[in-house]
Amino acid sequence: MTYAFDFSGFGLYAGMLARGVAVTLGLTAVSTVLGGIVGIAGASVAVAGPKWARWVVASYVELIRNTPFIVQLFFVFFGLPSLGIHIDEVQAAILAMTVNLGAYAIEIVRAGIDSISRGQVQAAQALGLHGRQVFRFIVLPQAIANVFPALLSQVLIVMLGSAVVSQISVPDLTYAANFIQSRNFRSFESYLIITATYLVLSIVLRQIINRLGRGLFAGRAARGNESAPRNWRNRLMWRGARTLPTER
Repeated sequence: MTYAFDFSGFGLYAGMLARGVAVTLGLTAVSTVLGGIVGIAGASVAVAGPKWARWVVASYVELIRNTPFIVQLFFVFFGLPSLGIHIDEVQAAILAMTVNLGAYAIEIVRAGIDSISRGQVQAAQALGLHGRQVFRFIVLPQAIANVFPALLSQVLIVMLGSAVVSQISVPDLTYAANFIQSRNFRSFESYLIITATYLVLSIVLRQIINRLGRGLFAGRAARGNESAPRNWRNRLMWRGARTLPTER
């Protein structure tokens, strides 16, 4: 059996494919920012929050991690309107992706927080830093740095998983492929193109986020002295906390 490849008509749909890539990247970017906020906030509660709050966070994490993303998406898009909450398909996709990423980010960031030695926290407290300062300047930067590869991998998983948002008519990359193959009946070529596109997006996005992460962590260290308190005593304590050894 032979198969004749034919990509001749795909130039007509280049604009649609480009818009699909833009939508996919846009959904990923917004959900990454929001999911990261959820992850950091949830991890801080899971580590140091009251018992009832820790129970809420743990229940949320278990619920999301043990249910399919497409079910979560359908619940948001089809279920919430039954409660009087009406959102469009793009908003539903962002909300579902944020909720999904946030649950995994909580566990990843919590693991990063647990990796910080107790001695560093005690040393910072001895220098006069209160709880929020210790978390902001000592614990959180190192925790994020320690688990950054895991967070990056989870972001890429969410981006690839976003292909299912085409099921609620979000015009992403997969939606474009479905539309194209329904018009030219070249299913193999259509899905081969988006497979290659997702592969390229994953590789490029990984490189960009890796460089952004290195620059962000370096930037925080470089900007540290600029944001220190002006009072000389507080400045010395702050500087001492920032230069604590990272070894256990």
